[in-house]
Amino acid sequence: MARKKAEPMEKETAAKKEAAASVVEAAPVEEKAAPAAKKAAAKKAPAAKKAAAPRKKAAAKKAAPAEETVPVAEAAPVEEAAPAEETVPVAEAAPVEEAAPVVEAAPVVEAAPVEEAPAAKKTAAKKAPAKKAAAPKKKAAAKKAAPAEEAAPVVEAAPAEETAPVAEAAPAEEAAPVVEAAPAEEAAPVAEAAPVEETAPVAEAAPVEEAAPVAEAPAEETVQVLTHLPRRSIAFIGSECHPFVKTGGLGDVMYALPRELVRLNCDVRVILPRYACIPQQYQEKMVYRGAFYMDLGNTGREYYVGIMEYICDGVVYDFIDNEEFFSWGKPYTNLVDDIPKYCFFSKAALAALNYMNWIPDIIHCHDWQAALVPVYLRTLFQDSPVGHAKSVITIHNLRFQGVYNIPTIQYWSGLPDEVFAMGAMQQNWVDANMLKGGLAYADRITTVSGTYAWEIQTPEYGEGLEDHLRHHSGKLRGIVNGIDYGMWNPETDPALAENYGLGNVLDHKMANKLALQRELGLEENPDKFVIGLISRLTNQKGLDLVSAVMGDVLDGNTQVVVLGTGDKEYEDTFRYYENAYKGTFSACIQYDEARAHRIYAGADALLVPSRFEPCGLTQLNAMHYGTLPIVRETGGLKDTVEPYNEFSGDGNGFTFDRYEAGLLLDAINRAKTLYFNNRYHWDEVVQRDMDKDVSWTNSAWQYKDLYMELTQW
Repeated sequence: MARKKAEPMEKETAAKKEAAASVVEAAPVEEKAAPAAKKAAAKKAPAAKKAAAPRKKAAAKKAAPAEETVPVAEAAPVEEAAPAEETVPVAEAAPVEEAAPVVEAAPVVEAAPVEEAPAAKKTAAKKAPAKKAAAPKKKAAAKKAAPAEEAAPVVEAAPAEETAPVAEAAPAEEAAPVVEAAPAEEAAPVAEAAPVEETAPVAEAAPVEEAAPVAEAPAEETVQVLTHLPRRSIAFIGSECHPFVKTGGLGDVMYALPRELVRLNCDVRVILPRYACIPQQYQEKMVYRGAFYMDLGNTGREYYVGIMEYICDGVVYDFIDNEEFFSWGKPYTNLVDDIPKYCFFSKAALAALNYMNWIPDIIHCHDWQAALVPVYLRTLFQDSPVGHAKSVITIHNLRFQGVYNIPTIQYWSGLPDEVFAMGAMQQNWVDANMLKGGLAYADRITTVSGTYAWEIQTPEYGEGLEDHLRHHSGKLRGIVNGIDYGMWNPETDPALAENYGLGNVLDHKMANKLALQRELGLEENPDKFVIGLISRLTNQKGLDLVSAVMGDVLDGNTQVVVLGTGDKEYEDTFRYYENAYKGTFSACIQYDEARAHRIYAGADALLVPSRFEPCGLTQLNAMHYGTLPIVRETGGLKDTVEPYNEFSGDGNGFTFDRYEAGLLLDAINRAKTLYFNNRYHWDEVVQRDMDKDVSWTNSAWQYKDLYMELTQW
């Protein structure tokens, strides 16, 4: 059909003139088509827009049976034309005309904008003029397609033009002018109208989409990088990390801090033991990276060291595998078994870095379980590649130090005699202190709050290491922890009865309070003052003070919810209160993560009366959920909670200083007074707490600055 209707028109002089006009208009196209395709990558959409107008005109001038190209368009699946790359050779071969199948041209036209299909058909119809015009039209198509490429994916537009010719709509030359010139030219208008896809209806629909994602994906990744500071590589070495294994705040830090550092342009690896208790869902995703054998201490044996890898959120997690040490159900058992386990882990972690040939700028180790890493680094590994790294050790809780007799630790560690001197690991003349050794050999020491960094240099909080810490105070500093907004966010938290944010906390927090009361069997009354306590049940947490004042706190207007496990003494105490004050006191002697989230959202205040608290995360979670903290002024609690001032209205919580039950009761009563007598000001503090930035962003910047300070080159 295309040939039949095209032939008569070829004979018409008018058609020839119009064709000639279009040819003249698009003439030089072909000559520049090839370079255009090459340079297309450098060209931009504007060029396509400028070419659009002339293209439209040329298309309009060409009169011919549009119906012929219409069926062509019906060929639909643009996907065929998409692979511009395939058609490129065809077009370049020039005699595209040889391929008669008009059906192929269809993809060309249809590849273009869906809505603009009719337009394409009309212009195509106008272009059927004559055989003589065919060659020039091809050129025109080529040239005009070039700009089109510019508008869309550069190289792809070029193929587009070529696909047009390739489209060889109908017989030979005639189809070429018809489909090629038209779509090519119309492609431009299409590009103007909208997406680049339309620029070259032919191959662009697909190519454009390919180019777009390619360019966009990296763009999104680069957005994650929040700094242009020099890149640093950091290896985190510790005994636990959420979500693999977690027993306390260390697990949260090992999870959240590396992820935030990745955003600050750091290359981070986290090295952990591969405990048998790690959930199977993560075990299955681990990839084997290699294995080797390593001697350990004076045992006279070589031990297997396997490396299993798991990657998530830009952080690489490497697990040290050895069933002899890590096949038990819990990460921590008893000191007799834990000493050999963590001597092996500390040495294996450094050996694994050498084995993988990944040498970090900084090795950041945590608590006593990884405290031998700085010691190994400056002794047995000093002349190895990893020996060039700087070391940082963070104290999460000074109470746990890894102290055992010198012969045992020397046997398992294999460290030289000078390490066991009084200034390093020796303690009380007969014992070796693993944490003390790490503090002595590390390049920097950090704690999880500024106040705690000062407190541990005093006899009250120093746990026997106050003199040692004062000696190394020049490399000691405190950096407050943050919380992960991905895990702790009331706006998206799936555990809550109703989600809420800063703007609607006053409307929806009450619903969570009622839901919590209903869940725990408490009296459902929105006017009750609900106090939450989420903690390990140990004497460090000030639970003896809580027990002493509980009778006065439960005055008929107050309800208390306790969640946690720990010492039997405190578990039994809280079970007693639950039985004695039914409907008013709830003791959940367990650890339920989802319920913890609901307590943060449903309680009015959170109690944290710790004897000492290196940092504390519960008060940060509470503030982010609009629950006011009642805390003792110690460690990180003092750094993060400012006492409410009833005269100025400043502050974001309620505090007491000395470790006395009467002062705790006074702080609770001050909170209740504000809640019942001045709800307006209470709500102001709630909103102020939710607006406070307690994320890891600021803390991560401080750690990044510390790493930069250690690696100035």
